[in-house]
Amino acid sequence: MVEVEVWSDVACPWCYLGKRRLEKAIEAFDGEARVTWRSFQLDPTILHGEHTPHAEAMAKKFNMPDERVQEIGQRLIDLGAEEGLEYNFDGYIQANTRNAHRVLHMAQEAGLGGPMKDRLLKAQFSDGAIVDDLDVLAGLAEEVGLDGAEVRAMLATDAYDDAVQADIDEAASLGANGVPFFVFDRAFAVSGAQPLEVFETALERAREKAAADA
Repeated sequence: MVEVEVWSDVACPWCYLGKRRLEKAIEAFDGEARVTWRSFQLDPTILHGEHTPHAEAMAKKFNMPDERVQEIGQRLIDLGAEEGLEYNFDGYIQANTRNAHRVLHMAQEAGLGGPMKDRLLKAQFSDGAIVDDLDVLAGLAEEVGLDGAEVRAMLATDAYDDAVQADIDEAASLGANGVPFFVFDRAFAVSGAQPLEVFETALERAREKAAADA
């Protein structure tokens, strides 16, 4: 069994792309692999309740002209389409992702980490959802099989916040200052939404190392 840990953020468009490519590699892998989703925040300084349209947020953060923002967005739209993903940057609203990560940890405990991660990313990049809205998060969690009332109750506390912070701290200790960041059996790392072949090679190398160490 190859253990794959993925540090990513709901607000990261490259993380959506990387997730899909990793999943395709695992589907083609003739061994077993288990994925654990780790938390990371690209911008933890965003205030809860602060909501900014994508183009405005990009222009402000990177001092980009509108034309460059559109160019980057179109590249992601084209790459996403190749993987069966839909990016809708006109509807994308930037928000704090801390609570989304807390919900993901809750889902992961219930064996629903993969579906929850995918639903959060789709909500952010395709549906134009505001991912720090507590009702939105509870509704998304219900869609993948969690109890919405339990999720709302959890979000009213600080549950899983320590787990989120532990993931963020661990990313720093591993030298990851950006996402997506993929670690295979704590032996090999892949940074960024690399081509499918890179993930296939990492899975195979991890399996070969485990066999050699056995």
